[in-house]
Amino acid sequence: MLQVDGLGTGYGRAQALHDVSLRVEDGEIVTILGPNGAGKTSLVNAIAGVLPTWGGSVTFDGIEMTTLPPHRVIEHGMALVPEGRRIFPKMTVTENLDLGSYTLTARSGHDAALDSVYRIFPRLEERHSQVAGTLSGGEQQMLAIGRALMAQPRLLLLDEPSLGLAPIVVENIFEVLRQVNATGVSILLVEQNAVEALDIAARGYVLEEGRVVGEGTAVELEQDERLRKAYLGL
Repeated sequence: MLQVDGLGTGYGRAQALHDVSLRVEDGEIVTILGPNGAGKTSLVNAIAGVLPTWGGSVTFDGIEMTTLPPHRVIEHGMALVPEGRRIFPKMTVTENLDLGSYTLTARSGHDAALDSVYRIFPRLEERHSQVAGTLSGGEQQMLAIGRALMAQPRLLLLDEPSLGLAPIVVENIFEVLRQVNATGVSILLVEQNAVEALDIAARGYVLEEGRVVGEGTAVELEQDERLRKAYLGL
């Protein structure tokens, strides 16, 4: 499904990623782990077309993505839930969700997608006319995920969905990701909460200083002594 080979990118003269390669198979949840500043956000932004690449390739179903603008990437079936949610605080819940279905394909399935989002997040339906900036942090994260799902993606890219949320809300968010994946949507998950991420992922990669320094199944990574000490607190 998704194949990243030798990807490089950065900001100005500072290189953030060096020769990064990874893959996500159809129906998989794959997690990207690593410390702050490792390049995790740069990675998903480059895959989504938000950040220009300096080299390498990103192919999705065999189609090269690095030459496409972000809206074309979305049309091909990838949607990004950015770090910090990036909702529109002065717009209502429904208006925020509507913005997720602006492509022609998504527009044609808008009503069905909205029904699906409301089934997954009944809280959003309850607050459909509420201004998004007045929602709680957990509700805003639900809204950010729901907005991405309105694009009807086959691959969902998530950047730190647990950031700043209470533990009980984090559990709810990760359970939702299981439900989304069960519908056939593949997930590439950037997450510092390694325990929760590995609990739902099939495989994972570890980034440090813009390079992949480890990869394996979730079980293999959980049993890796270095990873256990550095990221799992064990």
